[in-house]
Amino acid sequence: MFKKSEPPIVISVGGSLIVPNGGVDTNFLSNLNKLIRNQVIKGRRFLLVAGGGNIARHYRDAGKQIIGDITDEDLDWLAIHTTRLNAHLLRTIFQDIANPRIVINYEKKIANWKEPVAIGAGWKPGWSTDYDAVILARDYKANVIINLSNVDRVYDRDPNKFKDARPIEKMTWDEMEKLVGNKWSPGLNMPFDPIATQLSKQYGLTVIIAPGHDFKNLENIIEGEPFKGTVIQPFKIDAGFYDHDYYLGKKGGHRFNRVESLGGKIFYNAMNFIRALIIKLSLNPKNCLEVGCGLGHLIRWLRFFGIDAHGIDFSAYAHKLAPPDIKPYMKVADVADIPYKDDSFDLVVSFNLLQHLERSKIKQAVQETVRVSRKYIFHKIITSDHNILYGLFHRRNFSDVSFFHTKYWLKLFSSFKTVTVKTASLLNPFDFVGSRFLLKKKQNDS
Repeated sequence: MFKKSEPPIVISVGGSLIVPNGGVDTNFLSNLNKLIRNQVIKGRRFLLVAGGGNIARHYRDAGKQIIGDITDEDLDWLAIHTTRLNAHLLRTIFQDIANPRIVINYEKKIANWKEPVAIGAGWKPGWSTDYDAVILARDYKANVIINLSNVDRVYDRDPNKFKDARPIEKMTWDEMEKLVGNKWSPGLNMPFDPIATQLSKQYGLTVIIAPGHDFKNLENIIEGEPFKGTVIQPFKIDAGFYDHDYYLGKKGGHRFNRVESLGGKIFYNAMNFIRALIIKLSLNPKNCLEVGCGLGHLIRWLRFFGIDAHGIDFSAYAHKLAPPDIKPYMKVADVADIPYKDDSFDLVVSFNLLQHLERSKIKQAVQETVRVSRKYIFHKIITSDHNILYGLFHRRNFSDVSFFHTKYWLKLFSSFKTVTVKTASLLNPFDFVGSRFLLKKKQNDS
């Protein structure tokens, strides 16, 4: 029913969505049930972590009112047991498709997990279920944590107290740390647990804070469509590796500096020469566009082989570093809004670009590469099923925010009706890590 090779999606379900004001919200749970089951049919699997919410605070307040001082540990245990009650409710709803055991010990992975859904609850005092969701994302290599709550996104200060509170669409874990602090206390009401924030920063995770009652928005997040919410990532990066620090080797994953070191220059020059030669011999396009062209080295070699090559890159800094003779053929532009007319190029290529895009931007970016091509589109992508080989040549690369299995990309490319997906034969001794996809425009089929 589901693809075990693909990582699950972790969803942290706020307790205040399940039991908002002392009564169970059956409408919310019915909608969640419908959405999850629809996604399971599509082959996805989920780890749902139930929070405690307001009902947990009611129990804590009652204990304090009756006996006065209560230790933080006892207060946390009251909340933990509340999360377990909520988790059992979720487990009952998904009983036919969920693992029979609720995760309450995060030191052990689920034994022989075959079902498309598993449910988690609170674990130990000292943090919230946000922390537990982070542990699951780490252990099951999830690409993203979706944190559903009764707020639509993160604000720079409490919107219930300050009318001028500013919503934040993107932020780093450093910025989140400044917002939530670094200490946990029972009943703390923050967009994300401070202890979970520290752990997410350590593991370089991506977390999306989103409104819990907007199920169309949740579907958009899962399907890779534009959505409303706050994206929290290890560092600010837009449309890939387009900033000063990446090009100087501080944020990228390569084991040697590709701009300043002699080894880096030799390696990448040879790699782009081979790429250009194979493109010339296998496809021989009259003209070509490289999206995410970086410093333009592939453009230079393509032009050397007589191909009218051009490139776009989001980074003005990359354009600044590019060789003067290549700059006239480069534009600073977004891959999701390519500044060329339909059917402008025989071939459009990208190398190790798409895994750097936020999921909500990928489909539009691919559509743009299809639009401006009249014959072929080639995408080389670092994929999760090549993780072992990838690790031999790269350090951990936090800019791989869409580090997905090859099957994810095949499914995405196959969804475009104007192209056929062909097995890519553009082999390259420098490019054996990752997956290759060659798309051909249908109107040009003979």
